[in-house]
Amino acid sequence: MSSLGELRTIALRRTGDAPRVKEKYPDNKAAVLFLLPWLVGIIGLTIGPIAASLFLSFTEYNLLRPPEWTGLDNFTAMFADPRFWNSMRVTIVYVVVGVPLQLALALGLAILLDKGMRGLSFYRSVFYLPSLLGGSVAIAILWRQVFGKEGLVNGFLAWFGIEGPGWIGHPDFALGTLIVLHVWTFGSPMVIFLAGLRQIPEMYYEAASMDGAGRFRQFFSITFPLLTPVIFFNLVLQIIFAFQSFTQAYVVSGGTGGPGDATMFFTLLLYKEAFTELDMGYASAMAWFLVLVIAAFTAFNFWLSKYWVFYDD
Repeated sequence: MSSLGELRTIALRRTGDAPRVKEKYPDNKAAVLFLLPWLVGIIGLTIGPIAASLFLSFTEYNLLRPPEWTGLDNFTAMFADPRFWNSMRVTIVYVVVGVPLQLALALGLAILLDKGMRGLSFYRSVFYLPSLLGGSVAIAILWRQVFGKEGLVNGFLAWFGIEGPGWIGHPDFALGTLIVLHVWTFGSPMVIFLAGLRQIPEMYYEAASMDGAGRFRQFFSITFPLLTPVIFFNLVLQIIFAFQSFTQAYVVSGGTGGPGDATMFFTLLLYKEAFTELDMGYASAMAWFLVLVIAAFTAFNFWLSKYWVFYDD
């Protein structure tokens, strides 16, 4: 039973004479105060440098004199530079060959580890270790010792009477050694694949086994389709990382990109233009071109994903 006060309020609302209640909004000052360090960081360390590099890409700037506006001259010179196109070729070969091989190895090992073997945590940690160290200077130096003229690979071949070349110093094999190094850092995508495999219901495999499907058929009919979102995620992520590879090529080649520019990654050429030639305007133009290339590859993968990525819904 409504009270008289409630009935009066309802009547006043119907006639439009109800007293207005002042709305109370929460005080956001505390939230802004806590977000202030992040806002300062993202503006000063992220948005600011991005805007500055975009401006510098249209200027001639060598750190010693103020920037001088030159319009599209940096981009015109970049597209006419043979070293620029060679670095793009080297980088794209590195990405197109290295990323699929890395993901295939990571997926294969994840399937093996998913079978519940003893010491799973130990093997998972051991396999993940190369991903933590693969981009380090120490591992790149170790790679020079492995594939050098007197390295471990040639030492192994010598047992069979084969004299191997200096893999890192040979134009035909130098890039291949860096691709092998990239494939070796399979730990990160492997752990993600392993998590994705654990999400596939076991009842699908039990039903397939009752229908007579073997492991090969189960992989292509159950595992692969249900794992395609994880494969797509790893593919996009590893392509972006591969385009940004720098340390391996810098250390293994001694910062020269040699022999014969065989390991001149795009990022290495960008570094040389910026910090060796002090041509910051040209280097900024190269950086923005790399952003567009990565965005184009990512957009293409997202467009292509609708033809092969399967989602439960």
